[in-house]
Amino acid sequence: MAITWPLQEAKNKLSELIDRAAKGGPQVVTRHGKRVAVILSASAYDRLRRPRKTLFEFLRSAPTAGLKLRFERDRSPSRPVDL
Repeated sequence: MAITWPLQEAKNKLSELIDRAAKGGPQVVTRHGKRVAVILSASAYDRLRRPRKTLFEFLRSAPTAGLKLRFERDRSPSRPVDL
């Protein structure tokens, strides 16, 4: 859970703010009661900036990627629908 810091307190306790972000998660900084910044650890920031796989890359790396699966369509007639 993020802790909220008023801007003046964040300035006065910057070292503590950074330590808490590194160990305890995101820290929210407010100005006049409104959120203006979120302080993250470097590792959390790196995770957010990591390139995401495309859908194609994800599917190719799936555990079933090398298997020869057979899919058959249900050929039974569809149910009647009143339009």
